Amino acid sequence: MRTTLTLDDDVAVKLERLRENRRISLKALVNDALRLGLRHLDEPKKKPKEPFRIKAVSLGRCRLPDLDNIGEVLAIAEGEDYK
Repeated sequence: MRTTLTLDDDVAVKLERLRENRRISLKALVNDALRLGLRHLDEPKKKPKEPFRIKAVSLGRCRLPDLDNIGEVLAIAEGEDYK
């Protein structure tokens, strides 16, 4: 099929850079780009994943008066003979 196509300036610049880097014809490059783009457009839309949710569970109140002093916490949890 033969057709005339008007390209935006940014698209033309990218095509020209790719054409020079790959050393292929403009026709081959445009056909490859269209094939890739059309394949992408033809794919079914992926449903976005739902965020992972964690249910909160109440663990009750803290049984230790102060957690800032680790020595005191260990003494309460393991007894005075902790090592």
